[in-house]
Amino acid sequence: MDDARSFAPATLRNRDPILDVLREVLPPSGLALEVASGTGEHVMHFARHLPGLAWQPSDPSPAARQSIAAWLAAEALVNVRDPLDLDAAREGWPIARADAITCINMIHISPWAATEGLMRGAAQILASGSPLYVYGPYRRADRPLEPSNETFDHSLRARDPSWGLRELDEVIACAAKYGLRFDRLIEMPANNLSLVFHRL
Repeated sequence: MDDARSFAPATLRNRDPILDVLREVLPPSGLALEVASGTGEHVMHFARHLPGLAWQPSDPSPAARQSIAAWLAAEALVNVRDPLDLDAAREGWPIARADAITCINMIHISPWAATEGLMRGAAQILASGSPLYVYGPYRRADRPLEPSNETFDHSLRARDPSWGLRELDEVIACAAKYGLRFDRLIEMPANNLSLVFHRL
């Protein structure tokens, strides 16, 4: 039988550290939207360990949505919905509301318009006080970029000049423009960061 599931090696390394943060910042129940779900491995892991939440995966890539659907079929999790065709950069997301949003490893592997769209869309569908969780590597004004992230940034920009590690202050300012308050930064393994915002 064909298996359409895709696998991302980094997921096995980062899913539990991310889950530890999500246990603290997500509500115990409600609907959690994952923007840019990719292979679908993260959302399945989180849904298994945070069963009080209903999870809505999404991705603009048909191949990614096929992988997510295959993972869902294999895992048979009742608290994960079918994946949505959602492009963060586009106006008018195909979901009216959510109690939380997670977005893992999208901001540096997409044009800046996707970051703008993430913040704009989150502000539109989150209720006041609801969290937006973002994970990935960033540039920080108060310290030099780590050599591994410098190499990673060069490789991203070689693939697409509109990609690359973003300045942390610019991401926070973008969120603030759309009414999302920066709550905290959490240092993560492999020179990544967790950023937590809340809708004003």
